[in-house]
Amino acid sequence: MKYSRELKVGVLAIVCMVILYFGFNFLKGINIFSPTKVYVGQFDRANGLTEQAPVYIKGYKVGLVESVRYDFTQSPAFTVDVSIDKSIELPRGTQMALVSDGLLGGSAIELQLPALANRAMPYQHGDTLHTQIVPGLIDNLQTGLLAQLDSLLIEANSLLASLNNEVDSGSLHAALHNVERLTSDLAHSGSDIRSFTHSQLPILITQVDSTLMGIQDIVADVQAAGIQHTILSLDTTINVINSALSSTTGTLGLLLNDNTLHKNLNVALQNIDSAVLNMDTILMSIKARPFIQKKLPKK
Repeated sequence: MKYSRELKVGVLAIVCMVILYFGFNFLKGINIFSPTKVYVGQFDRANGLTEQAPVYIKGYKVGLVESVRYDFTQSPAFTVDVSIDKSIELPRGTQMALVSDGLLGGSAIELQLPALANRAMPYQHGDTLHTQIVPGLIDNLQTGLLAQLDSLLIEANSLLASLNNEVDSGSLHAALHNVERLTSDLAHSGSDIRSFTHSQLPILITQVDSTLMGIQDIVADVQAAGIQHTILSLDTTINVINSALSSTTGTLGLLLNDNTLHKNLNVALQNIDSAVLNMDTILMSIKARPFIQKKLPKK
């Protein structure tokens, strides 16, 4: 059986279109031979989410975004359909999160499973999931930079206002004038210090040198005067005196070391005391006699 050329061309075109369709879907990551389930989520904004964006579960790609529909008369305005492998069951409490995908600003869908999953009643095909928008790294950086820029602008404005107030009140001009005067005084002081260093400092150094030489001469004279010999002679004299005082044969040693003189002196003093007492007794007895009283003149 012969086929016409037109039929052959038509069949070849259909085959090429089928191959192109399967190849295009394969390049996009769609496995048309794998059965899938579709879930729906609604968002207030899309953040650059497009069709065929990846769908992740704990960082693992499990599907693609089927479509992104929008209706700005409704809130939320965006409706997103995602398709994942039919073998994956989503438990109740699973959230569909819109996250950033890379540093280039792309977006993806992250299916966040709950910690305590209810496996008895999983979501079915076509169910609507709870959604949330997770800010990415760029969003956090932009937010932090904007906050810092706002604080810097506020501080700059306050600084400029304070500077304007100082300029208007004349305090800044006075401060600059004081700084200028202080600088000139320091310049004059520096010139005075330099002149003193060049003129007076060598004279002071010469005088110090002469004083040190005089002290050296005095030390040399003291050493030449035999002060060490004098100290030795004084030590010898002190030793002689100590030996004389401690000796029991010499006169001075006997006076200091022998206690006989002390005893004799005590005996003599006692004798003198008894003699004085005897004299008093004699005088009292004489006064007591009658003839002595007669010869005594009358008052």
